[in-house]
Amino acid sequence: MAKKVAIITAGGSGTRMGVSTPKQFLLLNNKPLLWYTLNAFYEAFSDISIILVLPSDYLNHGKELVAEMGKEDFVSIVAGGQTRFHSVKNGVDLLDMESIVFVHDGVRCLVTPNLIRACYEQASKLGSAIPVVSATDSIRIVDMNSGHSAIDRNLVKIVQTPQTFKSELLISAFNQAYQDSFTDEATVVEYSGIKTFLIEGDYDNLKITRPVDLLLAESILQKRKSY
Repeated sequence: MAKKVAIITAGGSGTRMGVSTPKQFLLLNNKPLLWYTLNAFYEAFSDISIILVLPSDYLNHGKELVAEMGKEDFVSIVAGGQTRFHSVKNGVDLLDMESIVFVHDGVRCLVTPNLIRACYEQASKLGSAIPVVSATDSIRIVDMNSGHSAIDRNLVKIVQTPQTFKSELLISAFNQAYQDSFTDEATVVEYSGIKTFLIEGDYDNLKITRPVDLLLAESILQKRKSY
């Protein structure tokens, strides 16, 4: 099996949460959100290496969390950049051998080991795995000239992480110059001329962005305990 590396991007400030603490360090059932994220990857693959991308002012917070988990030998910590692209590139620059690389939002703390393993299997075969779920709401496209119009929501997919790639594809893609259109790793890889492949995601794999998301996450964790 190929070497596995996860680049966990947790460089944001969490302004939409209305708190001063970056949201990746907010507590969920008395543990930081980031703890759940890291733990899911270790449950998926005990031999995985992790590159943790954090705000420069919170590198020590990350070191303390990793030490509490007893994973100091398996985690490298690097400061984030100006944009998501630059933060991920700081992680990509630490890749030193052929591997399957997961790029995951640190605040998608409910990601499951099963989804992580599924992404690994597909990326090993096809080169990439981009988890998506179908849109459930009605969708409209806004045009500054013609107003707005409805589109078929069955054609719309909502993108999640971990976006997973063979390392050579990711390294090559992140050697190109930054573009404003780079909203995630899939767009970066596609801009370099490489086709990416979708995989079924998980509706519970939500990104903690607003205070209500913490309540939803608590509910999902409680539901999982009952299984």
